[in-house]
Amino acid sequence: MTTLIILLVAALLSIHSTEAHLQFDAQKGEFRILQVADMHYANGRTTPCRDVFPYQMSRCSDLNTTAFLNRVIAAENPDLIVFTGDNIFQSDSSDAAASLDNGFSPAVSSGIPWAAVLGNHDQEGPLSREGVMNHIVGMKNTLSQMNPTDAGQIDGFGNYNLEVHGVKGTSFAAKSVLNLYFLDSGDYSTIPSIPGYGWIKPSQERWFKRTSAQLRRKYREKPEPQRKAAPGLAYFHIPLPEYADINPSERVGVTQDPISSASINSGFFTTLKKAGDVKAVFVGHDHLNDFCGKVKNISLCYAGGFGYHAYGLAGWSRRTRLVSVALEKNEDDESWGGVGSIKTWKRLDDENLTITDEELLWSRN
Repeated sequence: MTTLIILLVAALLSIHSTEAHLQFDAQKGEFRILQVADMHYANGRTTPCRDVFPYQMSRCSDLNTTAFLNRVIAAENPDLIVFTGDNIFQSDSSDAAASLDNGFSPAVSSGIPWAAVLGNHDQEGPLSREGVMNHIVGMKNTLSQMNPTDAGQIDGFGNYNLEVHGVKGTSFAAKSVLNLYFLDSGDYSTIPSIPGYGWIKPSQERWFKRTSAQLRRKYREKPEPQRKAAPGLAYFHIPLPEYADINPSERVGVTQDPISSASINSGFFTTLKKAGDVKAVFVGHDHLNDFCGKVKNISLCYAGGFGYHAYGLAGWSRRTRLVSVALEKNEDDESWGGVGSIKTWKRLDDENLTITDEELLWSRN
């Protein structure tokens, strides 16, 4: 009974935090998301960088990752920061909990709400995958959740959704006009006959389908009943096999790594397509890929590698992806309505925090 009460209280606190923090800006009608992929944080100052020029090695460490995160938060002032896995590189960490605290510290100290999912390296040490996610959930300002309390048995740790409501004082203030889905894409296959990386399992797909259906139904209800679903974005670590289906000539960004998806196709892309609300998917994992491209009108995007202890390419700047979701204005009274467009760009960790590859991912019109 005590455990049940704790879970219920945690769920209520999570719902309250989401309602309190995730709301579109009333001035600009915008919600901005900063994606951080593959920090690979370990021991801070004593952890060396990988794949930088020799002259940079003596003064390069995890602290460069911290500095980049601080710079881009200050430059972009996002409404939400999303970490898409391999947040720490536990096999090189002397204290996994300290690595998590230090890696996420710029997000925590910024006071900006943040969320995280796990990659394939986070748990490679004494702290289990469940233990890593449990630590994240307990940190300040995070909206991360272990798993939905109403999902029953579900694979992985860190499957949850967040709602972003319309502007306060409008008829959309009590409605989620943007839905964010976070999933644990696993680490490695546990089936001997299937080599390679993990994948999103049927139990997670069932949770997504049920959650998406509930949100789509609520969006059609009063106040301001809508005919079409509110758009959704999905964040996880390992790319879907469909990333390889994007025509190379239609990719905005670069492809310098193989697309390291699972060796089987679990069908999650088909599930996303049938649900119809998710307009874009964002992953990490392959650090030297930073492209976006469309498959059947769903944008599939990489962020590019962020962390300096992660493998990279000397001379190719570490980078991060931004997403800007903009509301439409009602013609009759100039009030903010539902989502009108979704745009993205990247920031490079160079002298000028260069903006590159600005593109429109989706527009209602």
